[in-house]
Amino acid sequence: MTNHPINTPILDRIHSPADLRRLPESELIPLAKELREFLLHSVSQSGGHFAASLGAMELTIALHYIFNTPEDRLVWDVGHQAYVHKILTGRRDRLHTIRKWQGLAPFPKRDESEYDTFGVGHSSTSISAAVGMAIAAKQMGSDRKVVAIIGDGGMTAGLAFEALNHAGDLGINLLVILNDNDMSISPNVGALSNRFAQILSGKIYTTVKKGSKKVLSKMPTAWELARRAEEHVKGLIVPGTLFEEFGFNYIGPVNGHDLPTLLTTIRNINELEGPQFLHIITKKGKGYAPAEEDPVKYHGVTPFDPQQGIVPSGKPGKPTYSKIFGDWICDMAAMDPRVVAITPAMREGSDLVRFSKEYPDRYFDVGIAEQHSVTVAAGMACDGLKPVVAIYSTFLQRGYDQVVHDVVNQKLPVLFAIDRAGLVGNDGPTHNGSYDISFLRCLPYMVVMVPADENECRQMLYTGFMLDQPAAVRYPRGSGPGMEVQKEMTALPIAKAQLRRKGKRIAILSFGVVLDIALAAAEELDATVVNMRFVKPIDEEMILQMAQTHDLLVTIEDNVVQGGAGSAVNETLAAHSVTHPVINYGLPDRLIQHGSREEMLKDARIDKEGLLEFIRKYDQKTVLDKKIKSA
Repeated sequence: MTNHPINTPILDRIHSPADLRRLPESELIPLAKELREFLLHSVSQSGGHFAASLGAMELTIALHYIFNTPEDRLVWDVGHQAYVHKILTGRRDRLHTIRKWQGLAPFPKRDESEYDTFGVGHSSTSISAAVGMAIAAKQMGSDRKVVAIIGDGGMTAGLAFEALNHAGDLGINLLVILNDNDMSISPNVGALSNRFAQILSGKIYTTVKKGSKKVLSKMPTAWELARRAEEHVKGLIVPGTLFEEFGFNYIGPVNGHDLPTLLTTIRNINELEGPQFLHIITKKGKGYAPAEEDPVKYHGVTPFDPQQGIVPSGKPGKPTYSKIFGDWICDMAAMDPRVVAITPAMREGSDLVRFSKEYPDRYFDVGIAEQHSVTVAAGMACDGLKPVVAIYSTFLQRGYDQVVHDVVNQKLPVLFAIDRAGLVGNDGPTHNGSYDISFLRCLPYMVVMVPADENECRQMLYTGFMLDQPAAVRYPRGSGPGMEVQKEMTALPIAKAQLRRKGKRIAILSFGVVLDIALAAAEELDATVVNMRFVKPIDEEMILQMAQTHDLLVTIEDNVVQGGAGSAVNETLAAHSVTHPVINYGLPDRLIQHGSREEMLKDARIDKEGLLEFIRKYDQKTVLDKKIKSA
């Protein structure tokens, strides 16, 4: 056991949920206190997701205490709230490695633990996955229980409601828990509401309710009156009518930090048949005052002093690409009243905080609804607005169908500001923007730009905005090389690359922020370097010129090689019937695991050393082939 400077006598006895279930209930509340202290100590030392796990503390204890995990399935949504789950399932001594290279995964991961029943990273998948598991249990004749835990943010996605609609129609044994932390615990979540939830989850109530509906269903008029009366009475206390229309038995709302009430309610539900919906109210950051006051700041944290909380460093660093975008869209909005900004619940991450305050009537956070964010932008573009969709690369994958059908097929001028392109760091494969070049460059009318520095990012955003067709600018997480950003905005000539270094024999065609790597390698090789700038339309004239004047063409990008920017170069040569040595360098055909962005880039060999080794290996063959041909 790792030595900890905090006293955790109860937690020290727990190495698995089986150990937890051996505890008397009287020790569970003290256990929650110890867990909060341990979590605060661990995350403040190593960093990680924090506020959400504090809010889900009592719920996690109750679920593992009542259900026979891992035989019974707990399906977490997103996973930000699953740190306590990891601690209770034998990973306490490794929690300090979470999100670090070769450490614990930031989210539930199937190959990490048998208690992680479904791998997650994006929101709103838990109910669908749990429905699938409940169906499997029924098909196999198993009596195991299945529980989906989803947050109020996750419930904004259409996928969650598609799953609810399906589950209610199947009549399977399934418990969905809505962890509602969008508000503080309101007055109605007190003794009366908690008692009412216990009654609603009890066998007597559900038996009478089921029987009365069966009898009254044969009497349409009486049944309708009874249904209305029931909804009227319940509506005074609980907001459950919507979920009951989906076919669920609704229980709640319950104070999610009242452990005895949670235990009683979940025990009761565990005895019921059919789909059940438990609504609990929690507070993000519960138990640590700074996190309660500002859960956004304490959502994902770097190491900090628990006594002082998160304190600004006071040292302004280089602006991030997100900041470049945030400043650009505010400047653009001041120039053009048609500008509107849309984000699927990524205001802080995409740096739209300033815009949301300065232009509140032109700012639209649609919740975790990536598909809607794209189509609502298309609707705006139809009627004269100039929408900018600020979205992470990995989240745009969810809205791809809408990009195709609703934006591209109608050639609408929607600008996609794609953040977190390439390898992003600690959140790992679920958040890496590895595929956007591949899935965007195949679309008609779509202009795809890849800035190599901060100023190019600003000018490309302006370029895309001024077009009367779909456009995308993709940029990475973090800061750039430190290029001075010009306040004046100038549209770049479409499909025109930039010669950055003139060398001999080898031409490196660089796409995006890997330009520095290309230039560094070129110094050792005395190679030519071209900053390609545009993936689509691509600068065919430059490609053909480089093929005529160099022995070997090398493409480099921070996207997968398959279908990426390098493929566009290959296609250009083929279209002009040019047979020429060309090699493509990019992300390997495997998932790059979580760690710092630098560690991930090193693992993927997206660095000077990796590029040099790659080029030298193939250049030897190129020289040999050339000698054979001339012999």
